[in-house]
Amino acid sequence: MKDAFGAPQSLLVLGGTSEIGLATARRLIACRTRTVWLAGRPSPALEAAATELRGRGAYVRTVDFDALDTESHEMTLGKIFTEGDIDMVLLAFGIPGDQERDEEEPLSAVRVAQTNYTGAVSAGLVCAGALQAQGHGSLVVLSSVAGERARRADFIYGSSKAGLDAFAQGLGDALHGTGVHVMVVRPGPVQSAGTAAEAPLATIPFTRTPLVTTPDAVAAAIVTGLRRRSETVWVPGALRAVMSALRHVPRPLFRRLPV
Repeated sequence: MKDAFGAPQSLLVLGGTSEIGLATARRLIACRTRTVWLAGRPSPALEAAATELRGRGAYVRTVDFDALDTESHEMTLGKIFTEGDIDMVLLAFGIPGDQERDEEEPLSAVRVAQTNYTGAVSAGLVCAGALQAQGHGSLVVLSSVAGERARRADFIYGSSKAGLDAFAQGLGDALHGTGVHVMVVRPGPVQSAGTAAEAPLATIPFTRTPLVTTPDAVAAAIVTGLRRRSETVWVPGALRAVMSALRHVPRPLFRRLPV
């Protein structure tokens, strides 16, 4: 359950090496989160992340999780919930793909779609069901500004995030009143050491403007959104107005914009 400060005491990060996921875990540990599960493919990076968070005072466990292995999700994630209540699940996995390559190699495009959408739908539904069964908790879904409108530069990645965003919004409506809170987070381009793992900066507009964000800024917005019980969070907040305007630009003109 959440503590007196409103912070979740237990956290499950799906995508255990995600920079945004780890930045969020650090902030929540500082707010008294005590148990953290990092779910991802076994790797030195996953173990290093767990060691670092342990050094911050949290009890951290890793679990083998593959977004593409949807048949294993119910068993793998279900076992985590049998260990005790999970107050917050952060769905932070995803791949940007390579637009030029993916257009030439359909199987590569399918991998982007299956990871970012199919895998997320599967994991999201399993976790939502477990949260509902325990009667409380938050499911935070990392979407992207790239899903707001299809663009020539990244429509494969963007379409997968658009599908995920719509799914998460609908799931939030389905769970309304059950005690489970669903929050969709829409970051702009994320500037970080592992930018390619979070969002394809080179193919997202505004990469040279203040609308660029960082993993820590996204993490801060997530923590604030949790406290406010927000349903949708834009990072930075100005993107809400920018994308609202871009959604209404006629397609012939939109094609000519340097976005």
